[in-house]
Amino acid sequence: MWLKPEEILLKNAFKLWVTEKDNEYFVLQRRRGYGEGAGGLTGLLVGTLDTVLDSTSKVAPFRILHHTSDSQVYWSIACGVTKEEIVQHWDWLLQNIMRTLSVFDSSEDITSFVQGKIRGLIAEEGKTSHKLEDDPEKFREAYLRFENWFALPPEEKLVTYYACSYWKGKVPCQGWLYLSTNFLCFYSYLLGAEVKLVISWDEIWRLEKTSNVILTESIHVMAHGEDHYFSMLLHLNETFVIMEQLADYSIKRLFDKEAFEKERALSDPLQITKRGLEAHAKSEQFRTFFRLPKEENLLEVHESFLWVPFSHFNTLGKICLSENYLCFASQDGSQCHIIIPMREVVNVEKPDTSSRALTVYVRGKRALRFTEVRDYQRLATSIRSRCGISASPQHSASAEVIRGECQSLINHFEDNPDDVTLMVGQKDSSKAVSTEALMTVFHPQDVENLDPKMLKEKMKEQSWNIHFSEYGRGTSMFFTRKTRDLIVRGVPEALRGELWMLFSGAVNDMATHPGYYTELVEQSLGTSTLATDEIERDLHRSLPEHPAFQSDTGISALRRVLTAYAYRNPKIGYCQAMNILTSVLLLYAKEEEAFWLLVAVCERMLPDYFNRRIIGALVDQAVFEDLIRENLPQLVENMTDLSLFSSVSLSWFLTLFISVLPIESAVNVVDCFFYDGIKAILQLGLAVLDYNMEALISCHDDAEAVTILNKFFDSVTNKDSPLPPTVQQAPVNNNDKSTRLNVDISELIRESYEKYGSIRSEDVESSRKRNRLFVIQTLEDTTKQNVIRVVSQEVKFTPAQLDELYNLFKRQHFLSCYWTMKSPALLHHDPSLAYLEQYQLGFQQFSVLFSLLEPWAFCTNKSTLSLWVFRLIDENQDGLVNFKEFCCALDNLYCGSFTNKLKFLFKLHLPPDFDLPEDGVIKRSPERGRGKVDLQAYLKQWQNEILRKEETIKDLPRINQGQFIQFSKTLYNIFHGDPEEESLYRAVAHVTSLLLRMEEVGRRLQEPSSPAASSKPTPPDGEDQAPLTSESSDTPSPQEVGPEVPGEDWSFSFEQVLASLLNEPEIVSFFDKHVDIQSKMTQAQVAQLKLAGNSK
Repeated sequence: MWLKPEEILLKNAFKLWVTEKDNEYFVLQRRRGYGEGAGGLTGLLVGTLDTVLDSTSKVAPFRILHHTSDSQVYWSIACGVTKEEIVQHWDWLLQNIMRTLSVFDSSEDITSFVQGKIRGLIAEEGKTSHKLEDDPEKFREAYLRFENWFALPPEEKLVTYYACSYWKGKVPCQGWLYLSTNFLCFYSYLLGAEVKLVISWDEIWRLEKTSNVILTESIHVMAHGEDHYFSMLLHLNETFVIMEQLADYSIKRLFDKEAFEKERALSDPLQITKRGLEAHAKSEQFRTFFRLPKEENLLEVHESFLWVPFSHFNTLGKICLSENYLCFASQDGSQCHIIIPMREVVNVEKPDTSSRALTVYVRGKRALRFTEVRDYQRLATSIRSRCGISASPQHSASAEVIRGECQSLINHFEDNPDDVTLMVGQKDSSKAVSTEALMTVFHPQDVENLDPKMLKEKMKEQSWNIHFSEYGRGTSMFFTRKTRDLIVRGVPEALRGELWMLFSGAVNDMATHPGYYTELVEQSLGTSTLATDEIERDLHRSLPEHPAFQSDTGISALRRVLTAYAYRNPKIGYCQAMNILTSVLLLYAKEEEAFWLLVAVCERMLPDYFNRRIIGALVDQAVFEDLIRENLPQLVENMTDLSLFSSVSLSWFLTLFISVLPIESAVNVVDCFFYDGIKAILQLGLAVLDYNMEALISCHDDAEAVTILNKFFDSVTNKDSPLPPTVQQAPVNNNDKSTRLNVDISELIRESYEKYGSIRSEDVESSRKRNRLFVIQTLEDTTKQNVIRVVSQEVKFTPAQLDELYNLFKRQHFLSCYWTMKSPALLHHDPSLAYLEQYQLGFQQFSVLFSLLEPWAFCTNKSTLSLWVFRLIDENQDGLVNFKEFCCALDNLYCGSFTNKLKFLFKLHLPPDFDLPEDGVIKRSPERGRGKVDLQAYLKQWQNEILRKEETIKDLPRINQGQFIQFSKTLYNIFHGDPEEESLYRAVAHVTSLLLRMEEVGRRLQEPSSPAASSKPTPPDGEDQAPLTSESSDTPSPQEVGPEVPGEDWSFSFEQVLASLLNEPEIVSFFDKHVDIQSKMTQAQVAQLKLAGNSK
């Protein structure tokens, strides 16, 4: 490749390079130790030097230098891996440059012209590759090494690379770590010892930073049961973050089938860059902290001071700007932050140049003054432009237009009074959207009630009203430590819905999607899906003791919210525990608000919780275990197995303690959750275990520990709850002894914040990422064992062989997704399918894997054979093959009897029941949560599979002339390359001739009066073999496979074919010959990746 011209000195390089060609202006050189005379001590030393010093010559042993006769300076302008490559560059220089150089008068002009020409060539190449990298020239050199050392498919995108040491045993190997989209690679070459490591991100179980006596700080990677350590990294934290991001990207793309359609930096695996990953990570952190929608991306960050009116001083922090939000977070420990939606901004004052300040005015007569902003002019321009773009129609309309619309609504309702009742949800409770929180309807507050609990409730409301007057109310409220203190004390019943909406960010979702929920309700009601059936089953199990859900009003509202969400997000659909959570949301929020709160919880605050595998909850269980080890050492010392707390805490995380605490206490936990996220739940879990420490340590078994915790939760009360006894769940009449044991929820929450409030949200997120890999790989391993257990009952392969086959099958599935987002496996993924169907292959992927594993090593015409096999084993005709179908086919070919193998080949040539589309996928899988699903069809298919009897040879249909010719050609193709090929060919020709004669004789006996039938000549043995042999080398297209041949009425039964072939010992011995599948699988592991790249 062409290199950016760099000055070099040849004074000390004569011993390392040998000149192959030279002329007046250019020199072609070869590195010592390469090509002719390679090897020996010189080769070892040079190779080691090249690797350690990161010399491009390690992989580019040829180079071209430019020089002039009157200068001692040489310029490197090209390098090459092979002599052919460098000679092409040399020839190009001779043909295109040499003639021109004679025109120039001075050496400086010649050198300047050559350098300009080479830079132009590099720029032309860079238009299509490496243009997004920070240093394209160095990156090109690194990519050349990466490509040459690891021989990965050319589509694989190198993201970044680092110098480091890899610990192989107790000896460190100095080399280079390469991080690409799908692989982690390492290369080292020291004194002839080459170390090469390639691990795909989807195979990693553990990825963490560690330190010990020998390694002060290193990165630990566990894959395939082996531990790998990388140390001596100059930027270890940066390297670890990039590795973490790439691993997470692969997991989401390959296991969760996420397409990243709305994230441009990650939407194409061929264009992943280090810069794009860093930007994505920052945007994700930004969205998580400020609880913003997934569509928001961090665009600008400015350091500044913000005048805080309630404290009367300027606080230092950062302004974060996205497409639709202006956010500020302090950095001085005051824990102050504010979120300003652009739709609320009414004006930006002209910047003050003296103090580099600007003032932003928002609705409600409020102003925010930012000072000491370095790029204040640009920030002001950005805010103005985005306010114009992001302002929603209702905010951009003039006052006159709004007033006119209101007047038209008033006139409409005066003329149609019945519509008023429909608007408030009283005309038809099953279809209309309720506009009141259920608690307001079923437990309205009595203003005149002055009992102590109601008085305390009024005091809470007054405290919050004072807070609102100082810190603001609504979307532009300041969030401070005082806000958290008020949350810990308890939120008033009347403000709970409003504050949940504000803290979760759901208020912004609802404001930017007016009418969205109503449309979803209209579209989803009446649909029949798997999700709606599950919803109907669980409706009456949702807080059944509460009056709101003993009436049609509450049940209908719950049905509408859950059904609308399942329709909105079919990937999740409906999951158990969503009904319990939604019931509580409906008590304190209006129906549409409850829907958006559910969206915030499922899609932002508790990611991956509500799906088939509840991965998010399992990950947080692992995080909880880590926190127990750090914060409760006494419990860990006495209870070595912490898995009990993982299993017990699952319901805590899934339902936010709603399923274990009385409802009047659980809502206080939900208050803290909406403000602090999962951190609040983890803190409370630690406080619960701490409170019961002594009892848990002294218990004898798990059942006793569970009983202790259940009794504790039954004793938790909310002494300040104003709810009447009919609504409360905690026991009301307690004796003196039990009263002393009661625990107030406010005290428990306060204690959790005092003892464990130091837990940082950033540490929780880091622990989540660290544990997520292990949790997912553990689930994958469990799935594999379940699949192998089912399939082993159907085949003769050993469990170890099935394990290797499963790994190959799964890897082939992943390879189809490595370099594209549009593979059939991704486009038609159905998360509702059973574990046996989770990994399936379309025809293209199946063809590659089958060609590696089929038992006939020299078989020609493999593509057509793969098509026939794929068509045969795809029993449900959905254009996809699962692992069980694949193994049954291989079992037939490897372990079946002669009769079974022949029957399998015979069935390949029967007419197909469907035509295969171009992408190899027939889209027949129902989409989960949306659309009609024919449950009767599922049940009928299941019944047919159960009642299906063993197929006998008499059940097989006859094959006609065209199909029989194809069958004969298949046998010729299978025998091709075998040592006994000639005798096998003669045997097939003999059988073919015999069957034709038998059929001809049979037809003559049946139709003696038909001259046309008896006039067909019968070819002799010798004449029959030649045409069939020549035809066997041709590859028929799929359209030629198995068609009915018009005008032919003779056919053969399988029994006739079997009886004829049994008389040929060569054929019988060929099919009875044992073929070792183990060696095939070993070869496939090596060739699989290379073939996947070639098939692209």
